[in-house]
Amino acid sequence: MQRKLTIILAITIALVVGTFVANVVAQNTPSLGLDLQGGASVTLQPEGDFDSDALNVAVEIIRQRVDSIGVAEPEIIRQGNTVVVNLPGVKDQQAALDLIGRTGEVQLRPVMQVGVMQEDPTTSTTIDGVIAPDTTLAEPAGGIGSSRVAAGGGNNETDETEEDIAPDFAQVTEDEMPVPADAFGGDASGQEVLPGAKDGLVYVVGPVAATGQVFSNDASADIINGQWVVLANLRRGPGGQDLWNLIASQCYAGTPTCPTRQLAIVLDGEVISAPVVEQPSFAGGDVQISGSFNEREARDLAKILQFGAVPVKFEAPTAQTVSATLGKESLNAALVAGLIGVLLVMIFLVAYYRLIGLVAVGGLVLSAMATYTIISWLSKTNGLALTLSGAAGLIVSIGITVDSYIVYFEKLKEDVINGRMLRNAAQRSFESTWRTILTAGIVSMLGAVILWWLTVGSVRGFAFFLGLATVVDLLISYYFTRSAVILLSRTRLMNGKKVLGVKTSAAGSPA
Repeated sequence: MQRKLTIILAITIALVVGTFVANVVAQNTPSLGLDLQGGASVTLQPEGDFDSDALNVAVEIIRQRVDSIGVAEPEIIRQGNTVVVNLPGVKDQQAALDLIGRTGEVQLRPVMQVGVMQEDPTTSTTIDGVIAPDTTLAEPAGGIGSSRVAAGGGNNETDETEEDIAPDFAQVTEDEMPVPADAFGGDASGQEVLPGAKDGLVYVVGPVAATGQVFSNDASADIINGQWVVLANLRRGPGGQDLWNLIASQCYAGTPTCPTRQLAIVLDGEVISAPVVEQPSFAGGDVQISGSFNEREARDLAKILQFGAVPVKFEAPTAQTVSATLGKESLNAALVAGLIGVLLVMIFLVAYYRLIGLVAVGGLVLSAMATYTIISWLSKTNGLALTLSGAAGLIVSIGITVDSYIVYFEKLKEDVINGRMLRNAAQRSFESTWRTILTAGIVSMLGAVILWWLTVGSVRGFAFFLGLATVVDLLISYYFTRSAVILLSRTRLMNGKKVLGVKTSAAGSPA
């Protein structure tokens, strides 16, 4: 029994201290929230008619954008029909507006030309390029009218050359570029030059032919024939499959409205992908987009198609810079108050419980080290940020931690007063009080979970850090406090002395 407890105690101390030291060496520190380090706050107001579910999806799109640039613990809050986005650490208001204030609407536009943007000092900006399809588009193998998809986005087993697919538009200025009279939108001014999201290409695209609403909400990425592809389903009806087939038939034929046979998938003014249409009709309602995708690109495109099915347009967003001066002052005051409080508690425990009180001091130190390590690690890996409300949750948790020691020590003291030997009372007292300590911890965690579930914003931060500290307290109480007290109770030092403020019996001391 004694050897087992010694091993448990050694492993616990080594694990907590070792991870703490490793964390410090790696220079991991907790990230701070908006109220502690400042940042930007952006307010978005939808315009026109919109569906409530569509607004929820728009919020998720914004959340993904913010996560993609590594903003620690952003707050994306829906307040009625208004969306408020708090970005800790973002000092540039314009950068915040550029990040958040995009429409998130997916557009499908025929590609007139693909090339590389060049600046010609003697003329206007020109497009110098050749047709360079980067992906192909077809129904999945086995579908109605399906065909093989060439890896890397080439044409599928045809004898057509690039000249057969589209005319050569090299060195055609934007002003001189021919505009088809029968463009999809019926408006010749709908052509634009848009940058590609990768490969440094630019695209001359025609008017918007359709939006992401042609797709259903179940686009996904998968591996077919050894390459990553995106699988999407078309909505039924005129606004889905029928509209898609109309566009696909014209691109497949290489008409003047879609001379390159490429259909650009556009998000926020960027061409995410420009697949070549390899089917004149998609009667099965299934679409497969394949090309030189890696896993991340395929999954990102699938999300774009999925979320683009329910777009929401926002009015021009407003942004304001949030100062961290007040938050830092509050945090410093809270830290000073917390340290003073903890120090006073430690002095009281040692003064009241004598030598056993040192175990409580050691437990508080280990709990603090473990909590700091976990918060720093979560900040590094998951973008967790310590907010002012989170700091309040940690301070509140100190009281819960101290309560667990007092419950145990008072029961131990009572057993010693009633004549039990310390070595026997240590084990029995912990067994009888552990259920109380565990119940109190579970109640605290349930409260934290309920707060997290029912609230938003800063209250969630309070709930998370309170729950985290409570879990750490329970683990330290069981693996450190229990082992340390039981082992100390079997030494000569702890017997025959006032270790709990009362005289212990020396009869239980080891021979």
